[in-house]
Amino acid sequence: MNTLVLLLLALLMANLPWLSNRLFFLIPLKQQHKSLAWSLFELVVLYFVIGGIAFYTERAVMGQVAEQNWEFYAVTGSLFLVFAFPGFVYRYFWQRS
Repeated sequence: MNTLVLLLLALLMANLPWLSNRLFFLIPLKQQHKSLAWSLFELVVLYFVIGGIAFYTERAVMGQVAEQNWEFYAVTGSLFLVFAFPGFVYRYFWQRS
């Protein structure tokens, strides 16, 4: 069950940068529309946040954390980008304002 909750949380967090014109839903920007660079910055930060949550969960449930090499980060980073695709499409292709 923990894996499903983590995947759903990752899906939610990957789409958060595309849903608001504020930085992290808190900080208003001077521009009316948030640029792609700010959204990508948020996406990277949220990737590390969900990674920290997963790290803590693995340590709490199993007692130890498995060693990860570069392949792990390449796969999880790519998965996080795939999870972000619906929000990106909504922001730049469907929303016309």
